[in-house]
Amino acid sequence: MAIPAVNIFIGKYRKSGFTLIELMVAMVLGILVAGGIVTIFISTSSSTKAQTQLARLQEEGRYAIARLSNDLSMANGQYCTNTGGVALAGSGGLYLDHIRAPMVFAKSLIGANGANSGAFNDLSTAWGTTSGAATYPGTPAAAYSMPSFLYMRGYDCTLTACTSVDPTVAGLPIMGKNLGNRVLGTDVITVRYVNPSSGWSIGAAGGSTVATSSTSATISSITLKPLSGEPPASHFLNGDLVMLASCSSSQIFAATYGAGVLTVAAAGASNFTGSGPVSQPTDTSPTMVFDVNQDFLTVTYYVALVSENNDGSAPFTGALIRRVTGGLANAAKGGTEDELVRGIERMDFKYGVQDATGSTSFLTAAQIDASTSCPPAELTAITTTSCLWRGINSIEVSVLMDGQVPLYTLGVNDMNYSYSGDNLNTPTAPGSHPVSPVSQGFVNQMLRREFNALVAVRNYNP
Repeated sequence: MAIPAVNIFIGKYRKSGFTLIELMVAMVLGILVAGGIVTIFISTSSSTKAQTQLARLQEEGRYAIARLSNDLSMANGQYCTNTGGVALAGSGGLYLDHIRAPMVFAKSLIGANGANSGAFNDLSTAWGTTSGAATYPGTPAAAYSMPSFLYMRGYDCTLTACTSVDPTVAGLPIMGKNLGNRVLGTDVITVRYVNPSSGWSIGAAGGSTVATSSTSATISSITLKPLSGEPPASHFLNGDLVMLASCSSSQIFAATYGAGVLTVAAAGASNFTGSGPVSQPTDTSPTMVFDVNQDFLTVTYYVALVSENNDGSAPFTGALIRRVTGGLANAAKGGTEDELVRGIERMDFKYGVQDATGSTSFLTAAQIDASTSCPPAELTAITTTSCLWRGINSIEVSVLMDGQVPLYTLGVNDMNYSYSGDNLNTPTAPGSHPVSPVSQGFVNQMLRREFNALVAVRNYNP
């Protein structure tokens, strides 16, 4: 028997594979492809983060400007009207309405020893204060017309100080790089206005009423009977001051409160001796009564240093704070201190003033404070110091927003920004700004954009 040839076709079953060189080439190509994919992914991710941050920045910047504009437009607002209706000659020969201001009979509207000793808060210029070349009058000994410096106050702040007054005197935080400090190089502003949604009407059917003394027209008491939409009588807290206002005049005086009745305090203790608050003539209706401590709002804006992750550590950013009627120290009387929006690094104000010739110029807070060239003041003005704070017809607001979260993949040009507060209108490197992010306690590697608004002061006088 013949032996079969089993190895004849063995060559057909030879094993095949990759050589070492082929494997190395494949690995290099794979690494190159993977590297490209990773590069594209990183680039796309960075771009997405930047776009998301820009969108957030735009939204929050617009919100910050809107909130500031709402309050600034109300600055100096009183009930009904802000001018007295009596024309007086200005320095340029033009006849302008004089400023209407409440006659103050109460001794404690503001105090001699600081911001929180009276009804008004966030006040850095109490009676007898000397600020630069300005000297404020001493504590009045008789009823007086409320002066202009009590309506508005701005503070120009650099990295080292604020002019012309230090707002820390008003109870605000100091400037610095620690959490809770005011951010270095950011301005501060305080405005006051009567809350238009509060108060009780006098003389309306079923409404509040005024009782006068049997021997004179001096007011002895006011009975609060809230109408629909008016606050309850309990809104008034014992010890608060009263403002009785019509469209032609207003008066501020001390009273005690109990069971819905405001009893005017006797002269000599809480009110000045001499003439007291009098009932308004019937032809000046409508007449309203307000709680000065709660309804004559004191609104202060400043920027505080906060931790973006709320853990007390970097990254840091600035938060816009709105402090109302003295902030947390006066919380029992409606005071609040709210964080509105984060991402603010700079805040600057310029004040538009119309002079006697009709020309408008923009001044700093220090220039406003030092000026004695003012429109017609109160008919019974006790001082011309800082009288121009009620001659402002517009306020220019500049806010610099950052992206809050550092983006370390940003290119050099991506970090450049312009800011009118630095007089830099073209994108410039962060370190080239007079107030740089690093000098404030922030990092350079963030997107930054400026937001501006020109706010018309609706209660401009005259």
